[in-house]
Amino acid sequence: MRKKFVLISLLKNKCENKASKRKQVAAFTLIEMLIVLMIISILILLFVPNLLKEKSQVQNTGESAVVKVVESQVELYELDHSDTPDLSELVKDGMITQKQADSYKDYYAKNKGETAEIAN
Repeated sequence: MRKKFVLISLLKNKCENKASKRKQVAAFTLIEMLIVLMIISILILLFVPNLLKEKSQVQNTGESAVVKVVESQVELYELDHSDTPDLSELVKDGMITQKQADSYKDYYAKNKGETAEIAN
């Protein structure tokens, strides 16, 4: 009878030790994880509109750079040929690409207050 009691108490102690070890494991609760996700989503909502604004500003800056390139190519053409070219002549001679010519046209279509120096 004594051996059974000792054996039962040993098994009981092992079970209690395992249960106490489980309680000691540190982990995040579901509420903590939801709070972190909520904070991250709020930050994303704050920054995405600003990134879209900057994208349009970068695009406008790129188009204005293309305008400068095209106008410098016109000056080089005028030095070589002594006449003023239009965009199609610059593309035909390989001085600019068709994409640059389209970007040049788009820039002046968006900016009505400015006048294009080169005929289409």
